Amino acid sequence: MKYKSTRGQVAGLSFSDALLMGLASDEGLLVPETIPDIRPDLDRWRDLTFVELAQALIPKFIDDIDPTTLHGLIADSYATFNHDDVVALQQLDGITVLELFHGPTLAFKDVALQLLGKLFEHVLGERGQRLNILGATSGDTGSAAIDGVRGQKNIDIFIMYPKGRVSPLQEMQMTTVDDDNVHCIELEGSFDDCQNIMKTVFADAQYKSTYQLGAVNSVNWARVLAQIVYYGYASLRSSAGAAFCVPTGNFGNVFAAYLAQRMGFPIAHLLVATNDNDILARFFATGTYARGEVHQTLSPAMDIQVASNFERFLYYHFEQDSDRLVAFMQEFAANGAASIGAPPDTQLMSSVAVNREQTLAAMHEVNTQFGYVLDPHTAVGYHAARNHLDHPDHRETPTDIVVVATAHPAKFPEAVEEATGSEPTHPTLEALKGLTMHRQALPCDIDAVKTYLVEQLRSEPRA
Repeated sequence: MKYKSTRGQVAGLSFSDALLMGLASDEGLLVPETIPDIRPDLDRWRDLTFVELAQALIPKFIDDIDPTTLHGLIADSYATFNHDDVVALQQLDGITVLELFHGPTLAFKDVALQLLGKLFEHVLGERGQRLNILGATSGDTGSAAIDGVRGQKNIDIFIMYPKGRVSPLQEMQMTTVDDDNVHCIELEGSFDDCQNIMKTVFADAQYKSTYQLGAVNSVNWARVLAQIVYYGYASLRSSAGAAFCVPTGNFGNVFAAYLAQRMGFPIAHLLVATNDNDILARFFATGTYARGEVHQTLSPAMDIQVASNFERFLYYHFEQDSDRLVAFMQEFAANGAASIGAPPDTQLMSSVAVNREQTLAAMHEVNTQFGYVLDPHTAVGYHAARNHLDHPDHRETPTDIVVVATAHPAKFPEAVEEATGSEPTHPTLEALKGLTMHRQALPCDIDAVKTYLVEQLRSEPRA
């Protein structure tokens, strides 16, 4: 399997090269040159555990790591999860909740980032190289990425996050890690500002090469690959085919579901659930992708107006026409808006925006009816799914509705308490309280970030 860029100037990369490159050198996103058809495998895969399915599926995309070694890396990645089968399915009346928060940082991103950390460690060790990771987070990516690579001798990780716009517990999960290779950067501005700085730094080819930069954000193909597994896993446990409702900010999670459907897993529909930052909902309604003001909400990991993984979806929507994609992205960069001409076909994928009141109502409803606690991101998905379940189109073509639960509710105690009257807890998070926080405050400035990274690397001894 080889990899190419959505923007057409990079092709023929091995998986390991794609892993280390992260963002393509032409500023596009890397995708596989072909998408495997797994329909002949479905019957054999139906009863596999999560790890077994990962070990069967992931090698279809990775052919430059010894299969036995790769199987071991996958098994080791999920050994720390506190659920017997890594992920869990919880039935709530007509809706199934796919719990993805049983990893070490209690967020869905652990599923990908634990594996990403193992892959980085293996490939860098084999090549005798080191990597300096620069990432941006709206909350969960930072802590999950840090946990995946903390203590590794051949990696330093620099995570930028927007000051005051992640939850206190999310900030503590990142900044209380005291390993020498971990650097947390608190930036003035929004997550979109952090993400823009990250992409601009990566676009500086000389700087990227000199300081051996790599990515852990969902621009890294390996993140998307790992996430395909849980959509396959859940869809194979559905008797009628699955319709997934995915709370979405950066579009990486739902794009993994889109690829799972293209591969042949029994997925009938994808419902993209956004909060008040509704750029995706507006796109699916109008065909116009238009930047708006970033709103702070109860679901901060979704407080994003520019979804970085959306480029991969557009690439396939444009039938892999890189010239058309580049023209679209250039227009969006110049004007803050671009159009595909008409609303896209919503038979496979549609979107809805959910506001604060609806989010709180969903959390209250589920807690009252089922004694089950949703975090605010999952509540966005639940509200969207409940409305979709009542839609005439769904009633005519029954499918199992699966809401993707992206985080443990204890990560957002204030929102949960507002909705339910009780504050959730988790031992992992309680253990953080009182620990020293390590962070560097910087202005929202590209040069300030570049300078800080260089200073940290020059001040540390290298093995």
